[in-house]
Amino acid sequence: LKKINLKSCAIVGLWFGAFQGLMPMIGYFLGNTFADKITSIDHWIAFILLAIIGGNMIKESFDKCEECKDDSLGFKTMLVMAIATSIDALAIGVSFAFTDFEPDWFVYIAFILIGVITFTLSSIGVKIGNILGTKYKSKAEFAGGLILILLGLKILLDVVKNLVK
Repeated sequence: LKKINLKSCAIVGLWFGAFQGLMPMIGYFLGNTFADKITSIDHWIAFILLAIIGGNMIKESFDKCEECKDDSLGFKTMLVMAIATSIDALAIGVSFAFTDFEPDWFVYIAFILIGVITFTLSSIGVKIGNILGTKYKSKAEFAGGLILILLGLKILLDVVKNLVK
């Protein structure tokens, strides 16, 4: 983002915080019904979305046209990014469905805390990213894209590691 202000930080924080808080809740409610279907593909969905976003960031890091870069905080952009980074939280919610929280309302506190912490860290991360992005420009965008792709690979490797156990 070229211009960063409190509103931009809040928009990103709200998107990521809301999805990180809502996805485990959705997974929790769908847990018993769809557990085997969700957990069998969630890692592939997360990997594909993160690889697409990360690959696009890497591609844009080589683009010399500053006006061509997508720095939108629009609905479509934020929706895809929020889903991509929180799809694994859906599986966590499914695992919550198989645990006995005592008292039962404790699980809802976990969802709220996940959302609030993600909101806070994402908002701060936007500001830090803007500072580093201004200083390092395309290198920071390349690194961000690579990190997203590596995060997707880590999700896949964790699944493989658990299968081997």
